Amino acid sequence: MRGPFLRLFWIAILLNGVLGVGAVGYRFIEQRSWFESFFMALITLTTVGYGEVWPLSDEGRLFTSGLIIVGVTVVFAAIGIMSDLVLQLELENFFGRKRTARMLKKLRDHYIVCGAGRVGRGVIDELQRSGSKLLLIDSSGERAKWAEEQGVPVLIADATLDRTLLDAGVERAKGLVAAIGSDAENVYVTLSARGLNPALRIAARATDEQAEAKLKRAGASTVFTPYTFIGHRLAQSLLRPHVVSFLDVASAFKDTDLDLDVEQVRVAEKSPVAERTLEESKLRQRYGIIVLAVMRPDGSMQFNPAGQTRIHAGDVLIAMGERSALTRMEVEVEE
Repeated sequence: MRGPFLRLFWIAILLNGVLGVGAVGYRFIEQRSWFESFFMALITLTTVGYGEVWPLSDEGRLFTSGLIIVGVTVVFAAIGIMSDLVLQLELENFFGRKRTARMLKKLRDHYIVCGAGRVGRGVIDELQRSGSKLLLIDSSGERAKWAEEQGVPVLIADATLDRTLLDAGVERAKGLVAAIGSDAENVYVTLSARGLNPALRIAARATDEQAEAKLKRAGASTVFTPYTFIGHRLAQSLLRPHVVSFLDVASAFKDTDLDLDVEQVRVAEKSPVAERTLEESKLRQRYGIIVLAVMRPDGSMQFNPAGQTRIHAGDVLIAMGERSALTRMEVEVEE
């Protein structure tokens, strides 16, 4: 769009230049005041049909003829460029909306992030790093520009409305993050999302404990209060700095030479490791990963499971290791 806008800018400069030349010409050819010369140049260029401000000399009429030809040409060029610019904007908006609607209909097993503030941007960075499909909802096109530059699909709308969440494919989504700056809006988003998709995993941000309790009652699976979390991290960095450093590396919170990550993998019904013990599955030997815990379907967790721990279909393995190894293991376990 830079081309038409640039042409429009130069047309405006040219129009003002022609108007200035006309005023100077009448001033010195007809020996009139600056105001009369400017007014005569203006009514000549705009072709409003007024009569001559004063009887023109032959030189003045010759100058006026040239001014009319040049001025009308510039005016028509400006109208053409403006029409072209408006048409391009309308077509871009129309086809952009169509393209967005088609893209939204194809989304499956994606994550919806509501809010493009600092917390929302952090969520988007992490989801992109993990290679997850995601969609941002924000009511401000200005805030959404950052996500568009990152290649993230954006829906500019009010996330508290059911219609917006339906357009975002909330029934087909894997999870939703309510990260709007207002606690009240996050409660509305959580209530709406939970009603539209009872199985959806919802993570919400809250600014105080009261809002945290309300968000949980509204249906949020997880609620985080940024200030409490930061306070806890700061205290832990003083009390247990090496532990915090290790957890940062393991959670990819900090860039280091170690390519470690922690992943959760659900054991599929026909997985080759189902109904085998950890020792028989040989996950550690084949992939070099450590199984930290086994989460059972009933919600119970077995931390630091022994080699004789039997893995069942539906269990979730929480494992730590290199990202590439975890990815290979995930393919096998979820088969």
